[in-house]
Order: sequence, then C-alpha cells, then structure tokens
Amino acid sequence: MLEAPVKIFSFYRDGFKNMTVGKTLWKIIFIKLLVMFAVLKLFFFPNYLKHNFETDEQRADHVLEQITMRAAENNTF
Repeated sequence: MLEAPVKIFSFYRDGFKNMTVGKTLWKIIFIKLLVMFAVLKLFFFPNYLKHNFETDEQRADHVLEQITMRAAENNTF
C-alpha cells in the first residue's frame, strides 16, 4: 500500500537530483513568479480600500454595497 507513493517520491527526487538544464529553468521560473506576484503587485495593484476608507466599518459597508448592487444588476428575471 505504501510502496507506490515511495516509488513516486523516489522517481521525482532522482529526476530533480539529476537535472542540469532543468535547475536553471526552475530558477528562471521562480524569478518570474517573484516579479509577477511581488513587484507588479506593489506598482499596479494598490490597496483601494485602505487608501479610500479610514475604518474597517467603512470598508465593509463599501464592499457590501458593491456586492449587493452588482447582484441586483445581474438579477434580471
């Protein structure tokens, strides 16, 4: 029962251990992900609620208003 997961794990472990070009490609992938999620978020996706509302109650009211307004617009029977 535990033999299959052990074989699968050792297959991937040995594969990653013996990579030469693959290691460089994985490094490039991680750098691209870091740029996409960390750097771009800082510059292109500001925190709208934090900048436009002072309290959590105001933020919650705005979110509730937006959700209910869109639900009413889409609810065309």
